[in-house]
Amino acid sequence: MAGLVPADTLKDYIGKDMGASDWLKVDQDRINQFADATNDHQFIHIDSEKATPLFGSTIAHGFLSLSLMAGLPAPQVAPEGMTMVFNYGLDKVRFLTPVNVGSKVRTKSTLLSVDDKGDGRYLLKYEVVMEIEGQDKPAYVAESLSMFIT
Repeated sequence: MAGLVPADTLKDYIGKDMGASDWLKVDQDRINQFADATNDHQFIHIDSEKATPLFGSTIAHGFLSLSLMAGLPAPQVAPEGMTMVFNYGLDKVRFLTPVNVGSKVRTKSTLLSVDDKGDGRYLLKYEVVMEIEGQDKPAYVAESLSMFIT
């Protein structure tokens, strides 16, 4: 359902499921690199022996999972003639389930709102859900805002 559409039809997609990204395996190397980049070396992320009694294994940082939204984008609609898009921020982020090392995750999106800001600028708000393969509860639910420039 995602893709470029005439700007005057963007609101027709509100409430519609845009689909899902590909699956991505979250491995310990990725978790360790994120720990180094953010200086967050809490044992639940990097020490399997200490983390396993609590979570069954080490777990990804919540912010690592959230940051994957950029590199693991769910399909979205965008206005035709778009020349640029940028991250405008997040609303209502909730971490619901830890992402264990070795898990596969993907994102799904639903368009929540469209705000025509004028001058060819459109602010779109999506609900983004990170699913964990084989789990009923998602890793997180967030509202993501993107500014599209035409």
